[in-house]
Amino acid sequence: MFSTEIQIRVRYAETDQMGYVYYGNYATYFEVARVESLRNLGMSYKALEESGIMLPVLEYKCKYLKPAKYDDLLRIKVVIKSIPTVRIYFEYEVYNDANELLSVADTTLVFINAKTMRPCAAPALFLSSLEKYFKHNQ
Repeated sequence: MFSTEIQIRVRYAETDQMGYVYYGNYATYFEVARVESLRNLGMSYKALEESGIMLPVLEYKCKYLKPAKYDDLLRIKVVIKSIPTVRIYFEYEVYNDANELLSVADTTLVFINAKTMRPCAAPALFLSSLEKYFKHNQ
C-alpha cells in the first residue's frame, strides 16, 4: 500500500456564502493531492503524458462529513491500496488542522494510450516506482 499526504490552505475564493468550501472545489483538491502523490513516487503527470500515456478520471465519489472553512489548513491523505493494471484507484481522507475527518473520497483513473485513445496497461516504469510499497503482499 502506498500512502502520502499533502496540505492545502483554503482560500477565500473557494468558499461559499456560508464560509464553507464549495463542494466542487474538492475535486481540485483531490487532483492536486493525486499529482503530488505521483511526484512523491518519482513520477509526474507531465512525464506520463510526454511518454504517450493519459490518465482521465473514470469515476469520482465523495462523502462530505463536516465542512472545511476559509483559512483551514487541510491535510489530504492519498492512498493507493492495490497495484494498478489498466485502472488505478485513489482513496482520499481530508482532515482540518484540529485533525477532524471532513470528507472521504475515491477516484478511478484509466491509463490511456494517447495515440490510440484506448485503455492500456500501466507503464512498467510506473509499476516499478510502486513495487517497494507492495512487496509485503507478495
